[in-house]
Amino acid sequence: MAVTLDFQDKVVIVVGGTSGINRGIAETFAGQGACVAVASRSQDKVDDTVASLLKAGASKAIGQAFDVRDSEAVAAGLTFFHEQLGDFDILVSGAAGNFPALVADMSVNAFRAVVEIDLMGTLHVMKASYPFLKKPGCSIINISAPQGYQPSEAQGHVGAAKAGVDQITRVLALEWGKEGIRINSVVPGFIADTEGMKRLSASEESLAVSIDYTPLNRLGEKTDVANMCLMLSSELAGFVTGQVIEVDGGLYLRGSSLFGKALGDMLRAQKT
Repeated sequence: MAVTLDFQDKVVIVVGGTSGINRGIAETFAGQGACVAVASRSQDKVDDTVASLLKAGASKAIGQAFDVRDSEAVAAGLTFFHEQLGDFDILVSGAAGNFPALVADMSVNAFRAVVEIDLMGTLHVMKASYPFLKKPGCSIINISAPQGYQPSEAQGHVGAAKAGVDQITRVLALEWGKEGIRINSVVPGFIADTEGMKRLSASEESLAVSIDYTPLNRLGEKTDVANMCLMLSSELAGFVTGQVIEVDGGLYLRGSSLFGKALGDMLRAQKT
């Protein structure tokens, strides 16, 4: 039986969808003719992204500026999306914050800031969206990170937060599954033209190391992650839920020791 991916007029919400991987996801769904709503903290980025989504082929595109750390603002923003577009067929939660820092040198507030964005932000999006999810049929995708299960020096804050995100994914797969809601985490590897990649591979030498360390011997593209989101939101993945899925060219198989040690060594060298 042939299976086609049909997202024409589907309602797709992408929180954090105005830059990087998340914008790539939003634009890919737009190219499939979906109704796409994006949110981030910057109204300028929201406006720019909405224009890009319409150009890409979205049947409708809207946006709102809000901070995922503010539960009331998240609830108001998602309520607006529901009023404009109706029940959500697909929800992508991708707001994130990160910076390299050793735990001993990091302020409590800095640690808390990442937890507030990554973990509490995910919780706020999940809770506020629940009344608006299509039941049955909604697909939720949380954008996670390998630090959630592979310890890395200088990433203790992110690791703690993303481990929590993945556990929320698993728990909600249990709690919401009876209503026909599926939820999965997607974990990107080294993705070209992203802020994270710029931090990790600022030089040609470090970029070459990143490529060599990836078994498929290339950087990923934003479309690689977006295509996984398309599949997870289609009937092809109709029996898939509660999973943490790497889109990393096999990077997970090598572990994080090399890059974690490099980050730690870099920060320690800066102190001497």
